[in-house]
Amino acid sequence: MPIDSISVPSAIIGGSSGFKFLESRSAQLDPLGRIATPFGASAPVYRGIDSGLEFLYISRHGDRGYNITASFVNYRANIWALKELGVQRIIAWSGPAAIDPAIEVGEVLVPGDLVDETRRRDYTFFEALGLGFIRQSPTFCPELCGALAAEVSERFGRRRTEDVYVCTEGPRLETVAEIRKFAAYGGTLVGMTLIPEIFLAKELEICYAPICYITNYAEGVRERSFRPGVLFEGLLDDAEKQRVEDSVAAIGEIALAALGKAQGRPRTCKCPSLMERYRRRGDIGQDWRTWIQQTEQNDR
Repeated sequence: MPIDSISVPSAIIGGSSGFKFLESRSAQLDPLGRIATPFGASAPVYRGIDSGLEFLYISRHGDRGYNITASFVNYRANIWALKELGVQRIIAWSGPAAIDPAIEVGEVLVPGDLVDETRRRDYTFFEALGLGFIRQSPTFCPELCGALAAEVSERFGRRRTEDVYVCTEGPRLETVAEIRKFAAYGGTLVGMTLIPEIFLAKELEICYAPICYITNYAEGVRERSFRPGVLFEGLLDDAEKQRVEDSVAAIGEIALAALGKAQGRPRTCKCPSLMERYRRRGDIGQDWRTWIQQTEQNDR
């Protein structure tokens, strides 16, 4: 089927366990392949159907595990491809570590804000131009975050929605001193994946909200001995590992449920009008596909 005939408004960007979760549900997954974009080919895209919900799915790191580290994901190609396929709402899952010791490993939560500690990523579609000057409060789509938080509350009887996710460059993990620094300015979670996805989604006026499960405690938060040859070299103990595995299934179900409830509803948030100032000025047209062409012409 030609790509230009596909229009699916909902998408999930999954972590290293997302594809396995969808297979475990026996969800229908039809491969669309890698989508060509002005920024190179995207990761493989799948069109899924689960309990009547049609959605698109991309694995950041690879379908069968953590094959591409967060530092080297082609975020621009992935977001562009989803927009090209009609996506209006993205739920992104991530497995950060806890900086706040009050958070339990395996906890499922919806963070409320970000701190950017990345260094080498491509943050914008509009390089060397005066486009993309967009407010970042609220950081994430409030409507989509609200839908996720309601699902979390329904399943667990509680919810956290004010956590601050510190996004680091990787692929290395953080030092003890870095974790202390992040805690000093309010960080409660640390991971590597939400930036620049959120900023790129905003530039293309896509609603974006994260759902997180806590994979371990960050370095120095809990006393943990080094264990060679295991995930996180000992930052995750055996009892916590089972809680993490349980939470992977939970966040997948929460993401699908939230998208299902949003399906067919109009977007009344501010996300669809984030580039409106540039439209009114005549910098960009109504057809978003021309925005990059326009910037390339201006750059010459």
